[in-house]
Amino acid sequence: MAGGPIGQQRRAVVVGAGIAGLTAAIALQQRGWQVEVLERATEVGPAGSGLSLWPNGLRGLDAIGAGAGVREQALSATEAGMRDPSGRWLARTDIAGFRERYGDLVLIHRTGLFEVLRRALGDGPLTLGAAVHSVVVTEGGVRVEHSLGTSTAGLVLGADGINSTVRALHWPDAPPPAYAGYTAWRAIVTPRGPVTSGGETIGRGERFGIAPLRDGRVYFYGAADQPAGASSPDGELAELRRRFGTWHDPIPGLLAATDPATLLRHDIYELPRLRSYTRGPIALLGDAAHAMTPNLGQGANLAIEDAVTAAALLDRHSDIATALTAYDRLRRARVEPLQRLSRRTGIALQLSWAPAVLLRDAFMRIAPVGPALRGLAPVLNWDPPTG
Repeated sequence: MAGGPIGQQRRAVVVGAGIAGLTAAIALQQRGWQVEVLERATEVGPAGSGLSLWPNGLRGLDAIGAGAGVREQALSATEAGMRDPSGRWLARTDIAGFRERYGDLVLIHRTGLFEVLRRALGDGPLTLGAAVHSVVVTEGGVRVEHSLGTSTAGLVLGADGINSTVRALHWPDAPPPAYAGYTAWRAIVTPRGPVTSGGETIGRGERFGIAPLRDGRVYFYGAADQPAGASSPDGELAELRRRFGTWHDPIPGLLAATDPATLLRHDIYELPRLRSYTRGPIALLGDAAHAMTPNLGQGANLAIEDAVTAAALLDRHSDIATALTAYDRLRRARVEPLQRLSRRTGIALQLSWAPAVLLRDAFMRIAPVGPALRGLAPVLNWDPPTG
């Protein structure tokens, strides 16, 4: 019977081989589950962007034995904060105080994280080019029909992103992703000179972020208020240069080093609140459950949290239904406040009315560092549950 004793059904199908899916598959596999990962793409590991792994995400990776491999490929943050377009610091991050209070913060090429996770998983459980068509709960478990055949399991984890097929099939009343009001450009470049300082520069309805990587390259992103689906007549790189080309160094140099063919542009969407992340023996993880705006840098970290939490609870409880009920309760209580905080943060950072921007920047310059550092506790003070 679906949702029955875990001991009888220790087989899981994970839909999606992103960060949430691979982490969940590793965590379950390490706990004795037979796991199959179905990925519709023909290769895993998107290139062209970087990400921040915060202490909470690193603790999750440590729980599956992948933390050391990630740290080998990552660069620990050295200097960060907020600036205005002239380069004046509005607020500096106390990196030493941050590490002492919470742990390390590292920057990594997204492909590097995927390489670590792929090695930890092994090739056997992963099936590429498998587009899921249906997920049917049966008396004996769950049947997943996909482009390469049929898979059966006692548990299905939908980790297939903001436009999740699993969510569409079993949460038909879920609201669609909502546009946040701004678009983002991303690239990884090799600068002409060393870039050691990261952080974000905020203007009027525009911002630009810099993250040095371990190999000397730099991940950057730009964001700007735009109607959804807007295009740049002269090309995306020309649009970035128009918006940010006169901002402080090293921004013009990073744009000069950018290959237009590697520049990514995506409108920013978030997923409105779901009333539950689970339906019977099916659970959603990562962006499939709670895609949020990227303003806290927590998307990948919360996906890792979801994955290791689900695996631990499936170990702790004697049946799948009880485990997923606990997962739903814990994860919604954890994630929903952060979704709201990320949305509010984005509104503040994307302000475009000149008087409001002046007030925001003035407040940032006078705000004491200590309370700001302590204010990160609700985001970063998370530890993996034990099974």
